[in-house]
Amino acid sequence: MRILLLTHAFNSLAQRLFVALREHCHEVSVEFDINDGVTEDAVAMFRPDIVVAPFLKRAIPESVWRKTVCLVVHPGIVGDRGPSALDWAIIDGEREWGVTVLQADAEMDAGDVWESLTFRMRIASKSSLYRNEVAEAAERAVLTAVQRFSDGSFQPDPQDLTGPDVRGRLRPAMKQSDRTIDWQADETDQVIRNINSGDGRPGVRDTLLGLPVWVYDAHADDRLTGQPGAVIGRREGAVCVATVDGAVWIGQARRRDDTQSTFKLPAALVLGDRLDDVPELPVHDGATWRDVWYEERGGVGALHFPFYNGAMSARQCDRLRAAFGEARRRDTRVIVLFGGPDFWSNGMHLGVIEAADSPADESWLTINAIDDLVHDVITTDDHLTIAAMQGNAGAGGVFMALAADRVLARNGLVLNPHYKGMGNLYGSEYWTYLLPRRAGTENAEAVTQARLPMGVAEAGCLGLIDERLNGTAAEFREQVMERAEALAGDPALPQLLGDKAQRRAADEAEKPLVSYRKDELERMRMNFYGFDPSYHVARSNFIRDVPKSRTPLTIAAHRRRAGRASGA
Repeated sequence: MRILLLTHAFNSLAQRLFVALREHCHEVSVEFDINDGVTEDAVAMFRPDIVVAPFLKRAIPESVWRKTVCLVVHPGIVGDRGPSALDWAIIDGEREWGVTVLQADAEMDAGDVWESLTFRMRIASKSSLYRNEVAEAAERAVLTAVQRFSDGSFQPDPQDLTGPDVRGRLRPAMKQSDRTIDWQADETDQVIRNINSGDGRPGVRDTLLGLPVWVYDAHADDRLTGQPGAVIGRREGAVCVATVDGAVWIGQARRRDDTQSTFKLPAALVLGDRLDDVPELPVHDGATWRDVWYEERGGVGALHFPFYNGAMSARQCDRLRAAFGEARRRDTRVIVLFGGPDFWSNGMHLGVIEAADSPADESWLTINAIDDLVHDVITTDDHLTIAAMQGNAGAGGVFMALAADRVLARNGLVLNPHYKGMGNLYGSEYWTYLLPRRAGTENAEAVTQARLPMGVAEAGCLGLIDERLNGTAAEFREQVMERAEALAGDPALPQLLGDKAQRRAADEAEKPLVSYRKDELERMRMNFYGFDPSYHVARSNFIRDVPKSRTPLTIAAHRRRAGRASGA
C-alpha cells in the first residue's frame, strides 16, 4: 500500500515506523505537519491509501481525514485522551500502560480503535519508555492496523468510556505545577517520577544554587544524604541534590532565560562556577549515577557507557578510552562494548560543542577524541571485541560500532549511518575504512548518500551487523554475555585472534589507518573552519530544536517525484 507518515518531526518513533512499514513492502513517504495547506498538498501529491500519524502536536485537517483514513498513534490505553498521556502515567505510578491506534475524527483521540496493546511500565524517563516500550507496541499495533485496513473487512471499535473495563479518560495537558518538586517534602521516588515525567520535553522547572533551570535525567542514590534541596556533590557533569530520604543525581539541565535561546547540557556545565565549593564525589557500591562502568564475568569484560542521548563529548571519549585501556589490561579474552539501553552512541556531543567559546575548536577536539578511541578498538589484537547495540545509533556512533570484531544488535533498533543531514558533515571515526570493509564500496556510497534510517534487518543484509537478537535491553545483555563467555572459552579463540592480527596487518600494508584518518579530517576541517557555515547552522538549529520549514526530500518521496516531474 501507499502510506503517508504525517508527523510533527522525524523522531525515533516515526523513524521506527518508517523502517517497519518499508520492511513490509509498503511504499512510504513522510510529510512534516507544518500547516493545513502543506498537509493537504502532500495528500494530493502522494494520493496515499492511508495516512499514519505517529507524532502530532495538532489536529489533522478535516479536509484530509474525511477523505482518507488517518490512523493516529496515541501513547495511552484505550479511552485515554490528551497530550500528556505518558507524563500522567509516570506521575500516577501506572504499572501497565499502552498504545492505541485510532482513527482521526472531529474530536482529538476520540476516534474508533483499530488496535491497542499494553505493556508493563518500568521506572524510567518518559524518553526511555517512548523509545522502547511505546515504540515496540506502536510498531506492532500499526502493522496490525494497516493489515486490517488492507484486508478491508475489519470494523474498528468505537470508544466507549462507560464500559466497566475502560480505565482511560480525558486528561488535561500536564502543567509545571503538576510536577513541581518540593525538596522539603518529596521523597526520592517522587522526585524521580516528577523529573522522569518531563524528561525530553519540557523538563521540570526548578532552581539549583540560585540559578533558575529546567532539570532532566534523574537517578536515585542510596547512600548520600544532606539538607533537602541542597546540592551536595558532583560527578562528571552530574550534580547530586539531597532529598528528605536520600539523594537524586541530576544529569542534565537547561537555563531558564526568557531573553535568549537555551538548550540542554550536562548540569555541572550549566551551573559553572556556582559549583566551586561542591565536592567531586567518588562512585560507591550500590545505586548511584555513573556514565561509564566495567564489570567482569567468565573471562569477559563488559564496558557500559549510557551517555545521555548517546552524545559523546571529548571528555567522555577520553574517559571511555581510558576505561577501554584498563579493560584490555585485565586477564580476559573478550571485551563487550554495551553503550546504553537507549542508545549505543550518536557520535559527537553537539550541545557541548554549541556551548563552547569556539564551537569549531570544540568540534575538532571532539572528533579527534572519538578517533583516538576508535583507533584503539580497531587495533586491539589481544582480545576479541564485540559491539553490543542495545539502543539506537547514529552518525559516528554507528561507525564506532563497526570498529569491533563482531556487532550484535537488538531487533527493533534504528540506525542512521550517515552524517550529511548535519550540514553536509563529512564524518570521521575511520568510516572510510570500516564501512566499505563490511558493506562493500558501492553499498557504502549508497548508505551514506541516502541519509535514511535503517533497521537491523537491512543492516544485517549489508553486513553492518553480524547477529540480531530479540528481547528487552536486559534480556539482550544477558544473551550477549552468554555468547561472549562461550567465545572466551572457545579453544579456537587464539586462532581467531591470530587471523584478526593477520587481516589487520594486511589492511595496514595496503593503506595505513593514519591515512584514512588524515583524509577524513581534512574534510572535517573544512566543515569546521571553512567558508561554508552549513554544519554550524544545522548544529545550532538541531540543538535549539528549531522546527523544520519543510520536509527533507530524502524522506518526502512525493515531493522528490513532483520536483522531477516539474524539471526542478
